[in-house]
Amino acid sequence: MKTALLNKGLYAITPEISVADVLLNKVEQALQGGIVLLQYRDKISSAAERLNRAKALHGLCLKHQVPLIINDDAELALECGAEGVHLGQSDGSIKRARELLGEKAIIGVTCHHQVELAITAERQGADYVAFGRFFNSRTKPGSPLSDINTLLKARKKISIPITAIGGITIENAPPIIAAGARHIAVIDGVFSQADIKNTCQVFSSLF
Repeated sequence: MKTALLNKGLYAITPEISVADVLLNKVEQALQGGIVLLQYRDKISSAAERLNRAKALHGLCLKHQVPLIINDDAELALECGAEGVHLGQSDGSIKRARELLGEKAIIGVTCHHQVELAITAERQGADYVAFGRFFNSRTKPGSPLSDINTLLKARKKISIPITAIGGITIENAPPIIAAGARHIAVIDGVFSQADIKNTCQVFSSLF
């Protein structure tokens, strides 16, 4: 499934939703809308609930042939059979995640606004890197750290795909994509919309 990373597109990240059925319904709409990657991010549920949700989400993703990436937790990725894991700078090593999940696993790494971190991540075996935040957002509040120059510099230094995240909308996404982002990662800009499927279709059309 790593070949899916070669396709540009919308990378949806799940919001914090307490009711599992509501989450699954929203994700189903996003999958119907053409997202190319889904990341399960959950900071509020218990370990047992996270496993149940991850397994259910993986079932939906398999139906639509979209890789599921687990945020921060390589063990959960292994337990639910997900296609990969996304690691923050303090979420364990790429080497350990690779040993745990195998060579076919997709491993992404948060690099904030530092191209040097991305260079290191690629050298250590990451399959993609994520820069952000590009704009202020509820999930990643505060002043923007990354900009177009971050992407342009990174494109000269690394060959693996780049994901951009942080307050990205349909309106402000085109310059980010043009500068080299292979994926646009969105939470609220997708899951807080009245018509999730259509929103994802419009985002996807930007690519």
